[in-house]
Amino acid sequence: MVFKRRTPKSWRQLAQESVWPRGGWRRAAQYVKHRLTRLPDEPHRIARGVFAGVFISFTPLFGFHFLGSALVAWILRGNILAALLATFIGNPITTPLIAISSVEIGHWMLGLDEKLTVLSIFDAFTGAGSEIWANLLAIFTSDPTRWSNLAHFFRMIFLPYLVGGIIPGIITGMVFYYLTIPVIRAYQKIRAMKTEARRARRRRRGLPEADDAGPGSQ
Repeated sequence: MVFKRRTPKSWRQLAQESVWPRGGWRRAAQYVKHRLTRLPDEPHRIARGVFAGVFISFTPLFGFHFLGSALVAWILRGNILAALLATFIGNPITTPLIAISSVEIGHWMLGLDEKLTVLSIFDAFTGAGSEIWANLLAIFTSDPTRWSNLAHFFRMIFLPYLVGGIIPGIITGMVFYYLTIPVIRAYQKIRAMKTEARRARRRRRGLPEADDAGPGSQ
């Protein structure tokens, strides 16, 4: 394949870069912004996609954020690629803040009373994951299945996270929606002006006009 790496990354490299990209999170954010501004679509459709990606990042559906953001973008008739890029908002730096705030809001909305910390939420995710794995192995062994950790996780973490993430997810998504539209419009206007200037220079030189159509062109 043309874009396939000559030397595939090891599992250790993939795990490391999922927590800290090679160029750092600042460079990763600049890359996402660059890709978003060059998407060949209407500003409001790109903004809807951004809303979808940001909103889904406030849910506990880890491992399904890409699929969820694409589904929400499709429902809203937004740009699906913009939705996938916008899930970048849920990264290892922001996810602990999103998790603790969403769970606390969910506890308040559901009337639950339990002291929570980032560590306790992490332990709950770990315990639930371990229990799922143990129950899968129990299918092939004589070990009994256990559901206590999963039941506690669903009642005290997953459900509050799912419910509590709706309001901050919508609010943050709307903020990004309204910020995205003018940024995309301004970039597309500047890009169109540069394209027209190039065409004008070629016409003055008597050269045939090049086809400026391509990814990100208008």
